[in-house]
Amino acid sequence: MSAAPSPDAAADAPRHSFYEATARQRVRGLFDAGSVVEWLPPTARVVSPHLEQLGLPRALDDGIVIGRAALQGRAVLFAAEEPGFMGGSVGEVHGAKLTGLLERAARDRPAAAVLLLDTGGVRLHEANAGLIAISEIQRAVFAARAAGVPVVVVSAGANGCYGGLGIVARCCDHVVMTEEGRLSVSGPEVIESQKGVEEFDARDRALVWRTMGGKHRYLLGEADGYALDDMDDLRRAVAACFDRPVPLTLETVEAEHAALGRRLERFGRADDATEIWSALGVQNPKTLPLLGKDDFLALAERVKERGDA
Repeated sequence: MSAAPSPDAAADAPRHSFYEATARQRVRGLFDAGSVVEWLPPTARVVSPHLEQLGLPRALDDGIVIGRAALQGRAVLFAAEEPGFMGGSVGEVHGAKLTGLLERAARDRPAAAVLLLDTGGVRLHEANAGLIAISEIQRAVFAARAAGVPVVVVSAGANGCYGGLGIVARCCDHVVMTEEGRLSVSGPEVIESQKGVEEFDARDRALVWRTMGGKHRYLLGEADGYALDDMDDLRRAVAACFDRPVPLTLETVEAEHAALGRRLERFGRADDATEIWSALGVQNPKTLPLLGKDDFLALAERVKERGDA
């Protein structure tokens, strides 16, 4: 892979808010100053072979930034999806860059592979290539994990983390989310189109966030890190995942399946996340979205789902 400093001059000024930043601003804001080296930058001009044929605009990095950096002095490999290009969607080149990054993590064994995912899923314009890419990414995740490299996902962006990469995220060691982040397989609009607005109103932002947002996913144990929409807070949350690889064994898979079975039995009849929060022991579930970070984490420590419960 070719290496180069980021050519994006605007990226040299990290933003305080992760949610509002571009991919390169996120990378430069999250990792140690001066440590970021981008592989296959826009100057390499590795672009989608399909979009031009469809008369669609291309991005010279195909909407993803990959490379190496340091976090609190420790070497990491990173990938960051650009939220502003086709909703962070995965096509052939986008997926190949992410796969190659993870394969290199398995080879080089950094302290972690950090994936800043901000995506609606597979790029429909490259559907077959995108679907194949998801399977390759997932295989590469398992290769990195088998090599002992923690794979850490951050879901804190405007597009959420949906589709095939929503599945991939839950195959990683750790997921870190903010209140603004969302994680699911099917997005709100997809659910509404298939099941009707009576089942899920995609325009109801409060419903979307309490069903798929960071607080709910943390309470269910699907995210094991929770942070503010702040580069410094996210940096600390990601670094806390180092040295904590989750064993990739049959026993851990069976334990996860057992936990999912218990969850279905316990919450399967709930019509809304507030009913789940109530069943967890939250006394005033309707006020939970209003809690600040410290109060929320204190509550979560008492009531959240745990895989070994």
